[in-house]
Amino acid sequence: MELKNISKVYHTKKEKVEALKDFSYKFDDGKLIAIMGHSGSGKSTLIKIMGLMDTCDEGKIIIDDKVVNDLSEKELADIRMNNIGFVFQDYYLDIDLKAIDNVILPMIINDNISRSDRKKKAEYLLKFVGLDKRINHYPKELSGGEQQRVAIARCLANDPNIILCDEPTGNLDEDNEETIFKMLSDLSKKGKCVVVVSHSNEIKKYADEVIYLKGGKLVKNNETK
Repeated sequence: MELKNISKVYHTKKEKVEALKDFSYKFDDGKLIAIMGHSGSGKSTLIKIMGLMDTCDEGKIIIDDKVVNDLSEKELADIRMNNIGFVFQDYYLDIDLKAIDNVILPMIINDNISRSDRKKKAEYLLKFVGLDKRINHYPKELSGGEQQRVAIARCLANDPNIILCDEPTGNLDEDNEETIFKMLSDLSKKGKCVVVVSHSNEIKKYADEVIYLKGGKLVKNNETK
């Protein structure tokens, strides 16, 4: 994924807020890229635009060498389903569904995965995140770290090549934070483009690149490996 000259302005009754200003960056496959900056620096706006959940006012969003800005809602939805996985601070699991059913959920709208393959794939993904013994547990029966691992398994359900994470360890203790960051790093080593918004300095240990935002602008880019 590549962003070129992205700008985003929000208008309130009292003021104009420039959330992003002329942001450009190429997010490569096979890397974990951390996005850091103080609150209000534009991180969440950036991740929403990357995930095609929000639009930009200026600039180009390029996925697989194709500019996607002007695609229809249906085309954008297809890209989100097939190309992009999301992991959030709040796990957003369905409390009425077991772990395995939460992972199956995104596959239901994917015609490329047959009904007979859904359960098998969900079991594989939960085993991948170390939860093969917890597949029939409801979210309330899981710890915060386990719930986040279910969320990671769910984000992999449709085999996206881009994984976007917005403060994925914000609700976790240090041990679980390390587990999640290592898991995301392993996914990048498998060829995924993994982008992590985080306030935690621990992410630097796992990131291939760290970029810093301030006032909606890219102010620093460090190669860490």
